[in-house]
Amino acid sequence: MSIPQTGEDYIQNSLQLAEYLEIGSKPKNQWMVGTEHEKFGYIKKNYRPLPYEGACSVKSILEGLKTEFQWNPLYENNNLIGLEKAGANVSLEPGGQLELSGAQLDTIHKTCSEASEHLR
Repeated sequence: MSIPQTGEDYIQNSLQLAEYLEIGSKPKNQWMVGTEHEKFGYIKKNYRPLPYEGACSVKSILEGLKTEFQWNPLYENNNLIGLEKAGANVSLEPGGQLELSGAQLDTIHKTCSEASEHLR
């Protein structure tokens, strides 16, 4: 990482870098915690990645979460690619994995509950 340069001012020490990063800090009372959790699905009998469509697929997982847990669907070109609920998202990632991007919560305990609920 480099600080946008003006002339020949380079970072001379770690304190200088810490001071620069501090400028972007929020006040402690605005700190939040969010979870990112990726899951790679596979077909158990042959360990192949899940296809997008079919009975055993990424789409069927997303449809199940949408139906069973009332997630709101997100579409791209009529393809279900993600879900949204209460500030959290489940998205289909480029490698075929599903990622939970949790809501911004005020304690690690709440993120733990959110991730546990998601995995259940």
